[in-house]
Amino acid sequence: MKTYQIIIDTNVLVAALRSKQGASFQLLKLLMDGDERLQINVSTALILEYEAVLKREIHRQGKDISIIDKFIDDIVSIANRYSIYYLLRPYLKDADDDFILELAFSSSVDYIVTYNTDNFARAKMFGVDVITPTKFYKILEKFHD
Repeated sequence: MKTYQIIIDTNVLVAALRSKQGASFQLLKLLMDGDERLQINVSTALILEYEAVLKREIHRQGKDISIIDKFIDDIVSIANRYSIYYLLRPYLKDADDDFILELAFSSSVDYIVTYNTDNFARAKMFGVDVITPTKFYKILEKFHD
């Protein structure tokens, strides 16, 4: 069975917080349930972005932000963690996403899972595929053991 090394962009997590109906939530559920086909990769910069953005979102929803602290702890506990020692910047359409490309390069991931695929168009030059949660979830369903 193939284990996919992935990076989940923050916008996917926000979508999962907003709705339990979509591929983002299903993907996150598989990850948190320990599905062996998935391995998430993170860096300090990505975890800090997750925390800041998700706390803003949960506050906007009027919920207790301590939920996010627990979620971040859970993600870190199952993730491959990488330190980034080199910079590829500026490279992407949105310079705020360059740190994700640097993580993808250093962790040799299979996919960056994001809704902003256009922002990562140049990632292919580094051997990284960029895919939406829906398309990635379909890959998982297709190759389900």
